[in-house]
Amino acid sequence: METFKKEDLVFAITVEDLQYEANEKIGRELTDDEIQIVKKGLEWGIGETIGITYQAIFSEMISQ
Repeated sequence: METFKKEDLVFAITVEDLQYEANEKIGRELTDDEIQIVKKGLEWGIGETIGITYQAIFSEMISQ
């Protein structure tokens, strides 16, 4: 089993990830201004739903 340190990242989204998704969804890469908009949207979306996501994950773990 892998041992994790407190500072290890669990999840990350890179600009490369954003550009891949943009190319898939809108057929082009994002500008720096658009990346900033996406960043704000992701921060809001993840912040709004992280509690629900944790609850679902931990409920699933407990029920096993």
